[in-house]
Amino acid sequence: MSSSFFAMLSRMKYIKRWALMRNSEPENISEHSLEVSMLAHGLAVLGNRRLGKQLDADRCAVIGLFHDAGEIITGDMPTPIKYYNRQMQNVFHAIEDDASEALLSMLPEDLRDDYRGLFFRQEGEDELWRIVKAADKISALIKCIEEGKAGNREFDSAKKTLTDSIHAMQVPEAELFLDEFLPAYYRTLDELSAGSEEKAGSDEH
Repeated sequence: MSSSFFAMLSRMKYIKRWALMRNSEPENISEHSLEVSMLAHGLAVLGNRRLGKQLDADRCAVIGLFHDAGEIITGDMPTPIKYYNRQMQNVFHAIEDDASEALLSMLPEDLRDDYRGLFFRQEGEDELWRIVKAADKISALIKCIEEGKAGNREFDSAKKTLTDSIHAMQVPEAELFLDEFLPAYYRTLDELSAGSEEKAGSDEH
């Protein structure tokens, strides 16, 4: 019997984010999920190397890849609507869970347990999911920075809200990333390349 699970996942590239916002560069959930995956992996590595933790960075990365997969069915609900009030949040979380179950049901039965932990939080993995959530917010913050660099002020308010939200999470790995890696996102390609050339030159001496 054929399965439509991966064919459905391939449609992530058709789901646009930031639906209520004027975008200078459109973003889809496939692009966003890849970035979240890389960021989540990086945050976990920071936690392990700088904070003495033993986080499974690879698992963080894979959770990040699938964290928005349910939006293939629900679409990307705009934040002002999704978080309008507590009742709306509860309803939407239930819809997200139903969407995830619908995707899992598309898998052959013998594979579902292997993927359930990528759609639903498993016991003992709270810290990994907090890392992924922080990576999700950092990815959104990067989008705001990129739009600002393009001269689009539409994301100014979201940028401040996201920055405050990341700090409020109190995830030390995220704070390390904001201090050490986020400033580079404000640079142009030439500035980034020049920095690499300067470092390469200093390494030769």
